[in-house]
Amino acid sequence: MSHDFKMADDTKNILALLNGIAKRNYYGETDITDEFLKQEIFPSFTDEDFSNLLSKCSSLIKSMVSADMDLNQSEVYLTSQMKKPEGGITENQANAFRKFWKIHKNKIHEAVISHSTWNNTLKHVSWRIDIQSQARHIDQINAPTAIMELQLGPKTTNTQKSEVVRFEMDEAKLGSVLQTMQDIENEVNKYCQQ
Repeated sequence: MSHDFKMADDTKNILALLNGIAKRNYYGETDITDEFLKQEIFPSFTDEDFSNLLSKCSSLIKSMVSADMDLNQSEVYLTSQMKKPEGGITENQANAFRKFWKIHKNKIHEAVISHSTWNNTLKHVSWRIDIQSQARHIDQINAPTAIMELQLGPKTTNTQKSEVVRFEMDEAKLGSVLQTMQDIENEVNKYCQQ
């Protein structure tokens, strides 16, 4: 019996497949195989039909993840997929994707970030401005100084300790750092608009 993507119209089964894909592709549960998913969710499908269904679902999830879609963007995306005459999705399938994305969006986002981070990450930044009231040289009195504190820690939140780095910057150095951050923001914005 041959099935196409539209034949897999049961919201519950599609949702189960999407959950299996997420567990395997984003949460690191490598023991979930294609064969396991087929036998548990769509045992009546041929291997070819299941492979096509799996590929289509994986591709749609990957598009949603790579664009880091919010719920409104995912709604527009799924609606556009429903309107496709060839290779589109049904309303029930779209409902499964909606439910899946609402539940998994943040968790997948965190998993993708965790997989792409190799070293410690910046956990917290705090700062204050101090005015020097005593100094060896008169021109240093009343000069503002930025006191920065960065908390660095492992990408996971287990029992590993965080490291705290403290340093001072004078007005000129602070201005230079702020300009560099502005330059970085401008470059990121240019990249995002392309």
